[in-house]
Amino acid sequence: MGVRSEELYRRACRVLPGGVNSPVRAFGSVGGTPFFVERGEGCRIYDVDGNSYIDYVCSWGPLILGHAHPEVISFVSEVAKKGTSFGIPCELEVLLAEAVVEAVPSVEMVRFVNSGTEATMSAIRLARGYTGRDKVVKFEGCYHGHVDYLLVKAGSGVLTFGIPGTPGVPEEFAQHTLLVKFNDIASVEALFEKYSDQIACVIVEPVMGNAGVIPPEKGFLEGLREITSNYGALLIFDEVITGFRVSYGGAQERFCVMPDITCLGKILGGGFPVGAYGGRKEVMEKVAPTGPVYQAGTLSGNPVAMAAGLKTLEILKRDNPYGELEEKASYLAREAKKLFASKGIPVTINSVASMSCIFFTEGPVRTYDDALKSDTGLYAKFFWAMLKNGVYFAPSQFEAAFVSVAHSTSDIDFTLEAMEKALKEI
Repeated sequence: MGVRSEELYRRACRVLPGGVNSPVRAFGSVGGTPFFVERGEGCRIYDVDGNSYIDYVCSWGPLILGHAHPEVISFVSEVAKKGTSFGIPCELEVLLAEAVVEAVPSVEMVRFVNSGTEATMSAIRLARGYTGRDKVVKFEGCYHGHVDYLLVKAGSGVLTFGIPGTPGVPEEFAQHTLLVKFNDIASVEALFEKYSDQIACVIVEPVMGNAGVIPPEKGFLEGLREITSNYGALLIFDEVITGFRVSYGGAQERFCVMPDITCLGKILGGGFPVGAYGGRKEVMEKVAPTGPVYQAGTLSGNPVAMAAGLKTLEILKRDNPYGELEEKASYLAREAKKLFASKGIPVTINSVASMSCIFFTEGPVRTYDDALKSDTGLYAKFFWAMLKNGVYFAPSQFEAAFVSVAHSTSDIDFTLEAMEKALKEI
């Protein structure tokens, strides 16, 4: 890395745990020193040492329009001049809520929070309050934020750093969390047969995006919908990553399966910290002040964040870039497979819409256990070789890559050329 990044990292390590504010940013699984970003524009980021990279992390998913989209920046700047926070209702909250309800098929009412973690935490509290039950079913490798009882065999940074749960979470917190395998509907049915009247909800990433990208197999999401309905439990889709990403209406629109509660974030905030949970009116009316399930937040519905989300959704609805995004991602995946095959390096590349992941294993990768077979050492070499050649993928084998509206065909061709050079090096 450059001199400025190394100096900033040394300073950061003195005042921030690991020198970062989120673990994966420390480059722990790929080794070396993280670079520090100065600015972003379109599909590129520029570090403090003047290096430029084509960015496939896109702030871990939110920047579907690319960095510093001029319409978003203009609208946000206009709103910020009027005040950055009020803690009082504002019109932008209503406008964004109406846009979400219009876009997401199963959502009739929505509550804004400040992160995906807050959204999943609140959704599960609501499910427990609504059903009067305690147990939660989650899937191995699915990450739903750093909620205590959801850090059991989670993906994302927990998987990257090999933390089996995490110290600081009492066993009592996790005793009501039941684990099953993604794409294994029989294991879900077996749990419900055993705990039929104790399970409040099933929470799932409809496309697993925190252990790499793992799509649902045919019948899996439909099976979850049928089982939860039969046993009186709620189905929660964690669409923090897939919401407005795999289609405008999210994974539920793409796969035609309707959950009871949906968790949103990432793109919803247009680059600002925003989360939300929403669902059927009869469920959402259990949330305070209309119901007994309490949840609050001083910065929830922040006008600047609402403005960024509203403008982002407005552009996505107007331009409908989803077909083009999928074409770009498919082209990148298809040509990358050819390159790896030509070098005799076994990989599996999973793609859903504009999300993809290169697993360094022969595959197939359809479960968390399959993802764990990936050669993380080889991925680390690939990561650094790509960075050297001007392309930034996630500094972890177990994260998704994202294509944005700002990525052009020439940017993808540049990426493939960089990949060919990188593969020669590794």
